[in-house]
Amino acid sequence: MTHFLASEANEDGFKLEDILTVLRADVIKRCDRIVGDTRDEAAQVLENNIQILQLLSQSIRLAEESTRVLNRSFGPASEEGDEPRIGKAG
Repeated sequence: MTHFLASEANEDGFKLEDILTVLRADVIKRCDRIVGDTRDEAAQVLENNIQILQLLSQSIRLAEESTRVLNRSFGPASEEGDEPRIGKAG
């Protein structure tokens, strides 16, 4: 069973791109709180967070593209009890 992502066993789960988008927003809020801190440590953390934000943005685009591919090829995700669009059940 997945903890966060939608699956047969977790019907109330989220799409990957939705989780990543919320996570990106949290990192942006964290950056906003430290952007004025002039200490070297804060600058390093901010720089790291900026790199993380870039990677999250890339990941969001990839997840969205995967959703588009699945929707275009197999239609929207089905309701509970149906077979998965790709892969095996379980």
